[in-house]
This record gives sequence, structure tokens and C-alpha cells, in this order.
Amino acid sequence: MSEKEKAMSKVETLYNDYGLRAKELHKQGRKLIGYMCSFVPLEMITAAGCVPFRMRGDIHEPITKGDTLLETIVCPFVRSCFDLSIKGRYDFLSGMVVPHGCDSMVRSYSVWRYSLDLPYFHFLNIPSVVKESSFEFFNAELNTFRKTLEKFAGKKITDQDLAEAVRVHNENRDKARALYDLRMSDPPLISGVELTKVLTAGSSLPIQESNALFDEVLAEIRTRRSSPLQKGPRILLDGPCVDNIDIVRIVEELGANVVMDTTCNGSRDSLPKVRPDGDPIDAISHRYLDKVNCPKTYRENKDGSFETDLKGRFGDIGRYASEFKVDGAILYVYKFCDPFGFEVPARKAYYQSIKIPMLYLEDLYSAGTIGQLRTRIQAFLEMIG
Repeated sequence: MSEKEKAMSKVETLYNDYGLRAKELHKQGRKLIGYMCSFVPLEMITAAGCVPFRMRGDIHEPITKGDTLLETIVCPFVRSCFDLSIKGRYDFLSGMVVPHGCDSMVRSYSVWRYSLDLPYFHFLNIPSVVKESSFEFFNAELNTFRKTLEKFAGKKITDQDLAEAVRVHNENRDKARALYDLRMSDPPLISGVELTKVLTAGSSLPIQESNALFDEVLAEIRTRRSSPLQKGPRILLDGPCVDNIDIVRIVEELGANVVMDTTCNGSRDSLPKVRPDGDPIDAISHRYLDKVNCPKTYRENKDGSFETDLKGRFGDIGRYASEFKVDGAILYVYKFCDPFGFEVPARKAYYQSIKIPMLYLEDLYSAGTIGQLRTRIQAFLEMIG
């Protein structure tokens, strides 16, 4: 294998055999803690000497065992992650953190805890309103989280440990931003499929190894003399946890380029940084409560108008659409995803206000249905092309 091929080949292996490195670390005695949501403070887990591991679902694996323990009205992404866990896909985990990210996570927490024989479980209560008292509450929650991690890991988590963890995770976010910047050219130097695989692979590694992988990928992609893509409509993908490449691949197979996203496994998780100075708990609190722009979080606007509310809730979409010269957007939401489902009318109104054509798709998190979306995506691309 040539040096030029090495980085993306490694990404391909880590994406297709998800958890490969985690299994090796587990055999070496490392403690891996699973999470499914952008609200889990990864810096805390890293500071404890444990490895945060982002759990994925699998649209190609039918949900069977999981449906004997969880109702089918639960978000299909959460059900898929649970089903894989019950089937032993994530047996290398030593623990799991579930935040108050949505009703499906909150109400299924006890089922996860009773069904999986893991030494460590923690429910992290995340306020849904951003105001001064919310930060006071969340700081206290983070300190409780800190104590449970210290007991589990058998070590004291110092402020210096937290500051170092903040530094390496912010470094990872800088590198992720550099990867996103490679999509600004027309056509992009890196495809949406490739970037999805890189970010997904990175979330399965210890943060230092993820940083090293991102460096290797950046070095490799920057040597390209031409894009793997052709010029076409520039698309922003909007939605929740899109952790499989299939929807992105369909868009790019149809001649468009996914140049930006506002998804949990994409920019929502990968780009906001923690303030590097001051009290680390307070800085972490502000990052996860105020900078992670999730539908579950309410921010009161100043004048109470609908227009101001739209800008406050979705302004990041407008900024990215302008920065990456987006021609259209696809809002891709899973059935029974309450936070995003309730927001669909408001998101449609915001896209209309910034004059970006938008296609709304609701799916079941299954390979059996995703192919049916091709016709609608093709018609949308023809409309904006």
C-alpha cells in the first residue's frame, strides 16, 4: 500500500469494521464508555483516563432482539443502537452515558441499564432552557458526573486533567474544521461520503489517535490534484444522527455534492469548541448547553417575534449555507424523532426566509427504505439544477 493511499484505506477499515480499535483497547485493559448523543461531555471521559466511544446504529441490520424490550415507537436510531448492543456488537464497552437529549433516550435509559451487564452507567440531566440558572444546574450535574467517573476509573480528575482534555478535544475540532474547509472548492476536494467516513472513524478512537488520523487524512487529501467529484448542485444535509453514508452516497451518485451538514454526527458534534481558559467545568458546561445547537434546547429571543426566533434557532444553517455556497438543502429526519419532527414547520419557514430550496425526507433508519428516497432526491436536484 502506498503512503498516499494509507490514510483513507485506514478510514475505510475503521468505518466498515466499526469498533475494531476499541476491541483491541478493551483487550489491553482500557475502559471504553459508550455514548450516542452530542450532549455527552467527552472531555470528562477522557480526563478520567477512559475512552469515549460513539455508538452507531446499522441501517443494514434488521432490528429484532431490541424490539422485544423497546417499543417500536421509540426513535429507530436509538432502537438500532440498542438492538446491536443486545446482540453483542458493543461487548467491549465498560460503561455508557445517556444524556437528556430526547424522550427516546430518557425513557429507555432504565431498559439499557437493566438489559446490558455493564459496570458503569450514568444518566446526565441536560437542561432544556438556556439561561443563567441552567448553567448553575448543569455545572452541578457535571460535578456529579465527575465524581462517578472518578469512582469508576479509580483516579482523581483534576482541573489540570480537564484542561488537557479540553485542549486535545479542541484540537480535534480544529482538524475537523480543516476537513470541512476542503469542501469549499467547486467541486469539493473531499466527498461527503469520504468525510462522513472520516468523522465516523474518528469517533471510534481515543482522541489522540483520532487527531493523528485526521492529520493523515488532511495530508493525503491536500496532495490531490483534482476532486473525486464533478461540479453539481451544492447540498447541505440537515438532521439528527446520520451515521451511515447511504443518504450522502445517493445524493452524490445523482450528481450533486454534499458540501456541508448540520447533523449530530457532523458539524453539530465536531465543530463547537470549549473555551480554553477559566474554570474547566464552567467552560464545558457552556459548550454543551449553549453551543451545541439541538432542537431539544430552547433559547428565548429578545423581542418574541417568530422571525427573531427562527434566526436564533437556525442561524447556523444560514451561516453555513452562505459560507459553503449552498444551492439547496435536504432535511433528513427519522420517524418518531420528536425533537426534529416538531421543528419541521419552523425549519421549512427558515429555509424559505433565506431563499434556500429544501427537500424534507422522513425515513425509518433502514436500508430497505432509503433506496426509495432516490426518486425524490433526483427530482429535487433536477429542480434546483
